[in-house]
Amino acid sequence: MITLTDLTVRRGTKVLLDKANLTIHPGEKASLIGRNGAGKSTLFALLTGDLTEDGGEWFMPKSWRMAQVAQNMPETDESATDFVLAGDTRLVECNQQLALAEESGDGEAIGMAYAELSDAGAFDAQSRAQTLIMGLGFSVAELNNPVNSFSGGWRMRLQLARALMCPADLMLLDEPTNHLDLDALVWLEAWLKRYEGTMIIISHDREFLDAVTRVTVNLDNAQLTRFGGNYSTFEDVRAQQLTLQQAAFSKQQDRIAHLQLFIDRFKAKASKAKQAQSRVKALERMERVAQVITAADFTFEFKEPASLPNPMITIRDAVVGYTASDGTQTPIVGGITRSVVAGQRIGLLGANGQGKSTLVKTIAGALKTLSGEFAEGKGLSVGYFAQQELDVLQVKDSPLEHMIALAKKLGINAREQELRDFLGSFRFVGAMVGQTVGTMSGGEKARLVLAMVVYQRPNLLLLDEPTNHLDLTTREALAMALNAFSGTVMLVSHDRALLRSVCDDFWLVAKGGITEFEGDLDDYQVYLLDQAKQQREAANKAANKAAKQAISNAAAPVIATPAPVVKAAAPATQDDGDSRVNQGEKRRELAAKRQAIASQTKPFQQQITAAETNMAKLELERDALNRELLALPSADKLADIGRRLKGIDDELAGAETKWLEASQAIEALTEQA
Repeated sequence: MITLTDLTVRRGTKVLLDKANLTIHPGEKASLIGRNGAGKSTLFALLTGDLTEDGGEWFMPKSWRMAQVAQNMPETDESATDFVLAGDTRLVECNQQLALAEESGDGEAIGMAYAELSDAGAFDAQSRAQTLIMGLGFSVAELNNPVNSFSGGWRMRLQLARALMCPADLMLLDEPTNHLDLDALVWLEAWLKRYEGTMIIISHDREFLDAVTRVTVNLDNAQLTRFGGNYSTFEDVRAQQLTLQQAAFSKQQDRIAHLQLFIDRFKAKASKAKQAQSRVKALERMERVAQVITAADFTFEFKEPASLPNPMITIRDAVVGYTASDGTQTPIVGGITRSVVAGQRIGLLGANGQGKSTLVKTIAGALKTLSGEFAEGKGLSVGYFAQQELDVLQVKDSPLEHMIALAKKLGINAREQELRDFLGSFRFVGAMVGQTVGTMSGGEKARLVLAMVVYQRPNLLLLDEPTNHLDLTTREALAMALNAFSGTVMLVSHDRALLRSVCDDFWLVAKGGITEFEGDLDDYQVYLLDQAKQQREAANKAANKAAKQAISNAAAPVIATPAPVVKAAAPATQDDGDSRVNQGEKRRELAAKRQAIASQTKPFQQQITAAETNMAKLELERDALNRELLALPSADKLADIGRRLKGIDDELAGAETKWLEASQAIEALTEQA
C-alpha cells in the first residue's frame, strides 16, 4: 500500500502539503482532486522520486512497477507500434537478458530468458500494443508510421498508449483525457475499468472520474482528505459535512454570545462575580468549531447580446477544408446544408480528424469555404474559443495588453482600471495582469481566452474544447454561464457533463459529411461501441482475406495471361468455321505457354512447399518447448531447451530465406512470360 505520514512538501515559499496523511490500498482506483496549483502534480512528482519531502515520511513497496504518461513530446523516427512496445519495461528487460545470454552462449541462461519472455507475454506483445494504439483513435494504416509524422496531440496519445502498455503495479495518470476526443475517451474508460493494479488519476472530467474511480482524495489547504466513493459521492458527502459543520458553528456562536452577555452583565457585581468567572473559564476551555470558509467560487456571465439575428448563419452545399499556399485544396467535410438559428445549442460529435474543428474555424472566419454558399445574419457577432489557446494569444503580451488591444479593435474607449477590474473577475489580480502569457499555466491561458470572448459581447459562441486545462470549479462556472446565455452556442468538447448540461441538439461529423444525431450522449456511446465492433470485424475480415491470398499465392503461382494476338479483321463474308479454328489455335498456344511456365516453376514450387512444411514443423516444436519451460524443468533440461530454441530460430530464418528466394524466382519467370 501507499502511506503518507505527517508529510510536508514545499515549493519555494509555498507549503503544498502540511503534515498530510493518506493511505491508498493495493488495487484501489483513486482520483486526486483540488484546485489548479493546489499541489496535485507535485504529489505525483514525489511518488515518482522527482521530488523529496521536506518533512514526515511516505512508503510505497520497492517491488512495485510504476507507469505514468510522460509529458514531453516524443521526437523519434520509431514506428508507432515500436514506440508503444518499448513501454513494456518487463519485456524490454527480458529481451536484454536474452541478448546477453546469446552473446555468452550460456544455454541455461538462454532457456531462462525464453521462459521469462513467455511469462512477459512476448508472443502477443505486438498485438496488445496495436490494440492500445487503435483504441486511442489511430487507424490500421498508421500503426507503422514514424512517431514524428504525427501532430502533437496524436503524439501525446502515443505517450498514453506507451504508459498503458507497461505492466504496472501503480499507474499515475495526470489529465489523461486532455488530448482525447469522446470516441477515444469511451474506450479509455473501458480499459481502465479492467485494469487490476493501483491507480491514481488527476482529472477535471466529472463523468470520467465517476466511471473509473471508487476513492476520492481531496487536496485542500495543504491537507489530504480521503473519501470512499467516486467524485459525485464525494460532492454529496462533502456538502453534508459542510452543512453539519456550519450548523455546529452557528450553534456554538449562539452559546458563546449567551455566555459573553452574562459575563458583561454581571462581572462587576460582587454577588455574581463567581458565576461570571466560571463562564469566562468555560469560554476559554471551549473547543471552537471552525467556520465554513470555502474558497471563493469562480463565476462569470456572458453579456446580453446587442442583437439576435435569425438565422445566425445559413450554409448551402458547402465544402470546408484547407487551401495550401500553391492553391491545392484539401476538402474535409462536404455537402453541408445547414441553418443555425437564434438560441440554438449545438454539440458537435465525431472522432478527431473528421472535421469538427475545421467547421468551427470556417464559421469563425479563420478559414474560407472551398465551395458553396455561406451567409451570415445581419449583426452576427462571433465569440471564438480556439482549441489551442495560443492560436489567439500573443505569448509575449500580458493579459492587460491583450484587453487593451481587444478594446481598441472593438472601438471601445475603456479606461485601464476598468480593464483591470474586468480581468479581476476572471481571477487575474495584482501582478498577474502584467504577467506574460508565455509564463502562464494552461488553465490561466484558458481563462484569459474566456475573458476575451465574454468582453466581445457575442451572439454566437463557437467553443472548441474549452475545458482543456480548466479545473472542476471553472468548468461548472462555464456551464452555468452558457445556460444563462441568450445567444447561440456551438460546442466541441469531450466533457460529457458540459455537453449534457448545455446542448439540446447534436450534429454528427463523420465520413465527410454532417448529419443530425437522433439521441443523447448515452445513445452516442452505444453508437461508438457498435462502430468499434464493425471496424474490428472488418479488420479481421481483411486480415483473413490477406492471409488466404498469401497462402494461395505461395501454393499456386500467378501466371500472367499473355496479351491476345491482334490479327487483321476477317472479311465480312468469312464463315463461323474459320472463327472457331482461330479460337482453337489460341487455346492451344495458351496451353503450351502455361505448360512451359509450369515446367520452369515446378522446382521452385517444390522448394516453397518444403520450406512451408519445415517452418510449420519447427513452429510446432518451438510451441512444445515453450510449454516445457512452463513446467520449470531441471537446470540440465533447461539448458538443452534453451539451446534447441536458439537452433529453431536459426533454422526458421534459413527456411524463410529459401521460401523468399523461391517465391522471387517464380515471380521473375511469371513476369518474363
